[in-house]
Amino acid sequence: MTALDQRTLRALVRAMPKAELHLHLDGSLRVDTALDIARTRDIEAPGTFGAMRSVLVAPDQVTDQAELLAAFDLPILLMQDAEALERIAADLVEDKAHDNVRYAEVRWAPLLHTNQGLTGRQVVDAVWKGSVAAARKAETEVRLIATLMRSHAPERNLAFVRSLEKHGVPDGLVAVDLAGPEARFPDPELHREAIELARSMGLHVTVHAGEWGGGAQVLRSLSVAPERIAHGPHAIEDPACVAALVERGVVLDLCPTSNTQANIVPTYEAFPLKRLMQAGVRVTLNTDDLTVSDVTLSQEYEGAVSRLGVTVPELWDLDLAAIEYAFCDDETRGRLRDSFLAWGAGIPELFHP
Repeated sequence: MTALDQRTLRALVRAMPKAELHLHLDGSLRVDTALDIARTRDIEAPGTFGAMRSVLVAPDQVTDQAELLAAFDLPILLMQDAEALERIAADLVEDKAHDNVRYAEVRWAPLLHTNQGLTGRQVVDAVWKGSVAAARKAETEVRLIATLMRSHAPERNLAFVRSLEKHGVPDGLVAVDLAGPEARFPDPELHREAIELARSMGLHVTVHAGEWGGGAQVLRSLSVAPERIAHGPHAIEDPACVAALVERGVVLDLCPTSNTQANIVPTYEAFPLKRLMQAGVRVTLNTDDLTVSDVTLSQEYEGAVSRLGVTVPELWDLDLAAIEYAFCDDETRGRLRDSFLAWGAGIPELFHP
């Protein structure tokens, strides 16, 4: 296939139906929504669009993961009541649908949103209410992932999962995640009991790993048997880790822009997407945060081709793989697969390297 010019490539990936598996709700607030919530809740926050945007969008590159996490402080402060959570969730699904993301798994830590009296279960229900209403309107699919924070006491995370078990798994919730400041709380085993209880309830398991500690930390995360790992690009530097990922079929949900921003990789071009693919590791391509990283999935797809050496057919395979690795039911998976393939059948560039 003759290389596509940049304009044609941009139009192609924009039109492509896409699936996204690694997407944070609290990293994806619309600036105008944040302004309105701050004003109506009398929360001290920047009062102009430009000033608010400068707080919600992190710098192009920070010192480390801990500095990047500071960009979530204000969003979490704004997301403490059901109405705000519903609105922000609906906004995100609408924004993703506008970018032709036809399936999205949205994750966030419910226990971070209980400071004004909501229970964890009520937080999940509010996010689902906003998400599913927007998804039905946009004719797209959305599922939820509840994140357990590494920095929370294991007993607190366990109590949250037990609260979900008590009344049955909430609608839309398909998985639990483990995330947070990895350097301070590196051991996923601390939260094994909560993770295993969630798994026994039929929930899938994903873990953030390798934002600190390199391939060894990714390998360490396998002790709790995640089906997918969020991030983990430095796995490529550890042959034992690569071998374990391949053998177990564990998927890395990769985010090149976000990892460059967090200084996990020194430059975007240094991101090892192609090397991981060539090593046989299962991977998907994602934004991580729509607002904090100021990037759309179309832009991430475009960058993979124009800056990371991925071919257009390889990109299409990555997109289709995200459907296969999604934490959705088989009926939804089949419907998505059929609709994606029907669209792709008319685009010969997708199938000829």
